[in-house]
Amino acid sequence: MPLVKGVPECQERFDGVAVFLEVVRLGSFARASEHLGLTRSAVGKAMARLESRLETRLFHRTTRVQSLTDDGQIYHDHCLRALSELQIAEAQMESGRHEVAGRLHVSMPVLFGRHCVAPLLLELARQHPSLELLLSFSDRPVDVLAEGFDLAIRSGVLGAESDGLRARKLVVQRKRVCASPAYLAAHGTPQSAAELAGHSILLYRRATRIHVWQLPDAAGQIVDTPLRSRLQLDDLEAIADAATAGMGLAWLPEWLVQDRLRTGALVSLLDDQPGASMDCYALWPRASHMPLRLRLAVDWLVDRLPKVAGLQEADAHHRPAADRQAP
Repeated sequence: MPLVKGVPECQERFDGVAVFLEVVRLGSFARASEHLGLTRSAVGKAMARLESRLETRLFHRTTRVQSLTDDGQIYHDHCLRALSELQIAEAQMESGRHEVAGRLHVSMPVLFGRHCVAPLLLELARQHPSLELLLSFSDRPVDVLAEGFDLAIRSGVLGAESDGLRARKLVVQRKRVCASPAYLAAHGTPQSAAELAGHSILLYRRATRIHVWQLPDAAGQIVDTPLRSRLQLDDLEAIADAATAGMGLAWLPEWLVQDRLRTGALVSLLDDQPGASMDCYALWPRASHMPLRLRLAVDWLVDRLPKVAGLQEADAHHRPAADRQAP
């Protein structure tokens, strides 16, 4: 008996599969219904029809979480393999077209995304009318695979959260110690990192973690420089505003304060000493083929992000994007 006799049979066989995959990915019927724009009842009925057709139970149901049965896990694994094959076929067909099409779901840090990344991706979308962008701004380290992102922009050192992903360094972000002219006139201008202890410091604090400044020591080596402060904020732009208002010294990415430095609202300090920087990466799910829209977006950012003030080019001898794997 053939797997699929015709279009109606094919539609019936695959009815509910997309909903099933979303329930598994998000961990509950309620979250899947919200993400898909369906009622919870509609999601439940779709799963009931799927289980009836397969003549097996796919989920262990509780009041809060749905977990897979053994049969459900087997079916889910087969569905993922089939989806992977479809994605490979799509990528191969797309690579033969000049028109870039399809959806690209991108996660990025809030400020860096808004100031640097999003304007470039929107310009890319302007040039490719069939490209669909879904841009998400969040400072938390999203789970790229579990949350269904095609691409994530992440700053800092890559850790265990990059397992199962490929990565490509995009740019290097320079950071500046800066203060307002009024503050420096009232409190003096520090000439070294050792002199910062006597100044009012504006610290960036996210949740319970304070981001320690990294500054040159007496030997010129960049080291963690713990500083005490009565002013701790969890928003970099608010820190820039506070520094501009004369509340103290700030350590901020150059792209964020470039206009204030240019107009003289802020003054850059310790410029004659080595400065800290932070790498910025593009991350995406590891797969046999890289869709053209994803490859184009990564190459686009590699080419254009360094032109944003305060950003330096990544290693010029990087390997092609499809061949780079997260450490």
